[in-house]
Amino acid sequence: MLSYRHAFHAGNHADMLKHFTLFLALEYFNRKDKPYWYIDTHSGAGMYDLSSSEAQKVGEYKQGIALLNQAQNLPNGLAEFAGRLKQILPQENHYCGSPWLAQAITRENDKLRLFERHPSDLQHLQNNMHEARLGRRGIISQGDGYQGLIALLPPPTRRALVLIDPPYEEKQDYRCVVHTLKEAQKRFESGCYMVWYPCLSRGESQKLPKRLQKLSPKNYLHAELHVHTPRADGFGMHGSGMFIINPPYLLAEQLQNNLPVLTDILAQDQGARFVLDYQIK
Repeated sequence: MLSYRHAFHAGNHADMLKHFTLFLALEYFNRKDKPYWYIDTHSGAGMYDLSSSEAQKVGEYKQGIALLNQAQNLPNGLAEFAGRLKQILPQENHYCGSPWLAQAITRENDKLRLFERHPSDLQHLQNNMHEARLGRRGIISQGDGYQGLIALLPPPTRRALVLIDPPYEEKQDYRCVVHTLKEAQKRFESGCYMVWYPCLSRGESQKLPKRLQKLSPKNYLHAELHVHTPRADGFGMHGSGMFIINPPYLLAEQLQNNLPVLTDILAQDQGARFVLDYQIK
């Protein structure tokens, strides 16, 4: 099933949590001179025009990046994130996907491995990364990102940050995420694995954090940002989460300092809240 297109959702509240967390993690990896790999299993198009018919159809960015850009007196982490976005976006009415954010923050010696199955998004991704002058430090592949990730591990650098960000249109995505992480840990236990997931009123979504926690009970970070109360009919995404195995050492403190503010900025009703749970060895 290849119907999901992130162009309809780019810049929404879920992107704010995902990309802010990814930004903090990449900045932490850059603290060491040793190069690393960034692996993205579900890359999308890389860049999105917020004035396009897709983005305008629902206008989800108005409840995400637009609110962050309007916010004043941001704490250090969010201020740095918002400032960096303005630096790396080619136009004011554009918003980046995770590959664009990663290529802008990683260094010349770091490598990017990007996977995308959707043929249209793959073409957009290739064009956008060409414009970013990714060159030889990046490889874009069409195919199953779960299998592609396993085939790459362990990376030659023995340092890697992995983002697993499927659309969860099908229930099997929840199983695939857990299975893939189990296999990845067998091959490369020390990797930093970041999983994004939607907060929905369905069992698969609600059970996923506990299933992931069992994979790394002594070294994980779990964050969620709920922007509104779940609807009575159970329809729609009321928030999103990030689960990180082997999280960067500073990440828990950074999120503690910034998640309350980000939640206030993105809140759509009185049910807005955040979750932050971690165990770091």
